[in-house]
Amino acid sequence: MSRRRRTLTAVLFIVFIVVPLVEIYVLVQVGQVIGAWWTILLLVLDSLLGTWLIKREGGRAWAALNDALRNGRMPARELADGALILAGGTLMLAPGFVTDALGVLLILPPTRPLFRRLLTTLAGRRVALDVTRPGPGPASGPVVRGEVVDEDRPEA
Repeated sequence: MSRRRRTLTAVLFIVFIVVPLVEIYVLVQVGQVIGAWWTILLLVLDSLLGTWLIKREGGRAWAALNDALRNGRMPARELADGALILAGGTLMLAPGFVTDALGVLLILPPTRPLFRRLLTTLAGRRVALDVTRPGPGPASGPVVRGEVVDEDRPEA
């Protein structure tokens, strides 16, 4: 099994097995401390707060992206912020306190630069791997010389 496939398998295992188990454990623990109805109310309030936060920060990111494009500069930071807000919003959709906490950290302006740096580092590594990986060599086989004829164009 290749290294890339093992990494993907580990990430999928964490996302689909470990995270839900941790979420269930935390929900049960919180429910035992404050009660089931208060836990449900807290999850609903958390979702409402997340919706408001996503709308606010998403709007700011969209405005910053439009401003960068209007001024003719590459919107790398704005695109990264948009991706982080989208990822944070997706995490906020999952019921649970752990994913909501991570989602809020991705969305909030004070903590977003940390995750932007991490995202930039990971993307940079990925690009560096793709650039240094050997691609297909020169085409092999016989060379056929020819001429392109465009029948729709009259000859000059």
